[in-house]
Amino acid sequence: MNNKKTILIIEDHDDIRENIVEILELSGYKTYNCENGKKGYELAQKKNPDLIVCDIMMPEMDGFALLHLIRKGENTRNIPFIFLTAKTERSDFRKGMEMGADDFITKPFEDVELLNAIESRFKRNELSEKAKILQKNQGKIDINQIIDEFGTSQKLAKKEVLFKEGKFAKSVFLIKSGKVKCVKISEEGKELILDIYGPNDFLGYITLLGSGVYDETAVVIEDAEIISLPKEDFMQLIFSDINAANTLIKNIAKNIKEKEDKLVIMAYGNLRKRVAKTLIEIDSKFRNAETDALLEIKREELASYIGIATESLIRTISDFKSEKLIDIKEGKITIINRDKLKHLLY
Repeated sequence: MNNKKTILIIEDHDDIRENIVEILELSGYKTYNCENGKKGYELAQKKNPDLIVCDIMMPEMDGFALLHLIRKGENTRNIPFIFLTAKTERSDFRKGMEMGADDFITKPFEDVELLNAIESRFKRNELSEKAKILQKNQGKIDINQIIDEFGTSQKLAKKEVLFKEGKFAKSVFLIKSGKVKCVKISEEGKELILDIYGPNDFLGYITLLGSGVYDETAVVIEDAEIISLPKEDFMQLIFSDINAANTLIKNIAKNIKEKEDKLVIMAYGNLRKRVAKTLIEIDSKFRNAETDALLEIKREELASYIGIATESLIRTISDFKSEKLIDIKEGKITIINRDKLKHLLY
């Protein structure tokens, strides 16, 4: 915990205020506290805390009046503000959020609920500041860099599931190393590969912006390190910065264009062109710089990705090898004549 983080607690009930102070100081925060909004405003001006936790119903000055003054102050307007209240009426929540409150915690509350709300707010502020720095230095938001910086890393072995079709989306993901395939399973149990992702690819965001439920399953096909960023942090980033939103829109547009191109080839391209285009696509994305070989992928998986029978794929790549367009060693494909493969006439 960062010991330099300071929190101002404003609560007129002594026992509750003292309990909050104890919880926060045991968690490594420095605290200031007082019993009403008037004193709270004076402390906020003098101490400029990193965050304020404030009750609504108080003598001298209530929480709404205090929030109004805090948001008007040049030096205090950006301080995160969390209301602590026993009131649960929707009008109070709506009024507080419209005035600029960042969160509500309803009494009685668990220690972990308070700490989670505070830590989440600090994390979001750090994420927002990071976005501003990136924007200033680069002219645009680097979403991948932000996910890498603020997300949580996990290592997954081959065949492990990253997320599953039908489950609620809780995060977006950035692949640091390894590879992941996204698939759908038919009623007959047949697997259809929708896409394959590798290092620096960013996935899961379309689900968050859409239904919120995964409509595909992501499976690791090569031991991977994956960074996940919670939905709340990702949405806060997107909706707080126009450049981040523009970057996301470009990613979505690119994704749609790639899917459309694939559908056109599947619908109108002959077998050889479909296989050739897919080999070039995978080669561009996953070629091993040391061996110059393609991603190691089972023939049935590659056939599923193209949308053809495995036997048809095997026959076609065998023809390509005979024509010296590709080479195959130990199951790995290497493109020999990329230009000719790309411009097949039939």
